[in-house]
Amino acid sequence: MMSRTVFCLLALGIDTAGAFQPPARLATGWTRTTELQSTNDLYGAPTKDLPSFQAAPSPNSMPVPGARGPAVDDATILVQGGSLRTWSYRSPLVEQVQVVLSTEGRPLDADIELWHGPDNTPCKMRVYVENGQLRPFSAVIDTPRGPNTVAIRNIGQLEFPFAADVYANDVEDPSPDCLAASATIQGGALRTYPFDTLVDSVEVLLKTDGRPLNARIELLQGPNNNKQVIELYTEDGFDRPFFCILETPGSGNVVRIVNTAPVEFPMTAGVVPHSINQDTGDGLVLGGDVVIGGDLGW
Repeated sequence: MMSRTVFCLLALGIDTAGAFQPPARLATGWTRTTELQSTNDLYGAPTKDLPSFQAAPSPNSMPVPGARGPAVDDATILVQGGSLRTWSYRSPLVEQVQVVLSTEGRPLDADIELWHGPDNTPCKMRVYVENGQLRPFSAVIDTPRGPNTVAIRNIGQLEFPFAADVYANDVEDPSPDCLAASATIQGGALRTYPFDTLVDSVEVLLKTDGRPLNARIELLQGPNNNKQVIELYTEDGFDRPFFCILETPGSGNVVRIVNTAPVEFPMTAGVVPHSINQDTGDGLVLGGDVVIGGDLGW
């Protein structure tokens, strides 16, 4: 049987000697079409043969087609209605942060809290602005003895997002005039500060002698027409005073400050102009289109 099989192989011309030998090596000029890479190359600098990959942009910076919202820069975060955003500062060197909130012209309704340790909120405020583009909210929060976290919650509806920015560099400070103009407001009392049309913005500084601070700041333009309202609570008005800048475009602006604490908790308030527009009165003609008492023509 074996001899018959060998005879058939010889008759067919099959080379049985090389049937089970490995294939011959290819020519010396042979190379792989794909260069082998190790796992270390995934975390090293990209080579010219491999494409370089870039980190995907954050969801807050990605434009959404058809979405409307306030214009934001790289450091600004868009806070949708009903959502919460936090900024944490672990370094004890950060003693003050500035909070800026704005919209594209829609109302702004937010809760701002300062967290210092577990279940400790030494400062919190409720902010309402009728037009966040015309009157953006800007306030300075003292953050001594870090770490501290600033929490901003948009308590408005989904249709009312706003842009929030919290930074610790180039924080605005009260002017010497604001420090010198501080006056005492007893508990339960209120004080009003009317301003001229030339005043574009106003500085407001509230503090105590170390007692808690409870106040309500209102920006009025016309009778009972609140353009901006801030309800403030501070655990220690000396260690954590409150300073903000209110935009006052137009005429008839009045800042009203109410000490909502009992009579045992007085506070001091300083309200002075921050910026003055010198060009507001240009181009006005006395009695141009207005007749006062009907005596202009006499």
